[in-house]
Amino acid sequence: MKALIYNKNSDKKIELVEIEKPKIIKDTDVILKVTLSSICTSDIHIKKGFVPRAVNGVVLGHEFVGVIDEVGSSVKNLKIGDRVAVNCETFCNECYFCKNGFVNNCINGGWELGCRINGAQAEFVRIPYADNTLYKLPKNVSDRNALFVGDILSSGYFAALMLDIKKEDTIGIIGAGPVGMCAMISAKILGVKKIVAIDINEKRLEIAKNKGLADYFINPDKVDIEKEIKKITPYGLDGVIEAAGGKDTFNMAIQIARPNSTIGVVAMYEENQIFPLPNCYGKNLTYKTGGVDAIHCEKLIELISENKINTDFLITKSYKLENILEAYEYFENSKEDMLKVEITY
Repeated sequence: MKALIYNKNSDKKIELVEIEKPKIIKDTDVILKVTLSSICTSDIHIKKGFVPRAVNGVVLGHEFVGVIDEVGSSVKNLKIGDRVAVNCETFCNECYFCKNGFVNNCINGGWELGCRINGAQAEFVRIPYADNTLYKLPKNVSDRNALFVGDILSSGYFAALMLDIKKEDTIGIIGAGPVGMCAMISAKILGVKKIVAIDINEKRLEIAKNKGLADYFINPDKVDIEKEIKKITPYGLDGVIEAAGGKDTFNMAIQIARPNSTIGVVAMYEENQIFPLPNCYGKNLTYKTGGVDAIHCEKLIELISENKINTDFLITKSYKLENILEAYEYFENSKEDMLKVEITY
């Protein structure tokens, strides 16, 4: 079968190759025929060498949907032919972290697919702990509708939950990329009063505006961000989501948050950040950060089925698996007008 692998020793760091179809290893596994996948910024971080735990030669990809092709003998809730969305996290549901909802830190999993074990940018993929991490799709939810459930939509929802949103809150979301837009969608679902979208990419701000994802749209390269925020709310924002991962965006979040508010960080940085503690002293901020605990996939699918969430607009371009190298080139280098790509099979 065709598969896109990470090869740190090659010039392009990724290669489209032929490998064997995966086999069931444990009786809790299923083999999934991938029907639609995407490329994530995390895949680019692996490609650039920013994820040391990534295994050289691994098949990339952790954002996808598919149809069950084979089922392990201990799988109880799934059968061959089921159409499913997939959690980007692998988790056992038995360890301390899983039992407390912290599946990103499962001692038997975490971010495995497309990092430590073969992922979804292939024709077939093995899914461990399938009963925990696969979600049947209703007939009125298409593959495209569900494509982002297990990763960026879950990440946006996770980010919005970090802020403990109240109905009178005005929050800021730094980064109007795919995760930032999913955070905007999620914050509205959770009942926020106003959202300030912040990005230096005017096209992304325009998309967010056209889709009604926020109430205010600010490009910090063109204005004094603190002054603009105080025109909206005099004490600063009631919460800030940092979804950009830029050189100065973490400090920006601290600057525009009001005292006694919360900053939620879901961005992946490519270099260490300096925590400006002396500047923060007395602001009494709460900081929350981390990789997504994607435990709300079923709820998100329900919201999609009820037409309360739709992320189809994030797909900017479509490529076939045989053209995935071209898709990576576009995803990495077309930043102005690119949000997400889909890979068809």
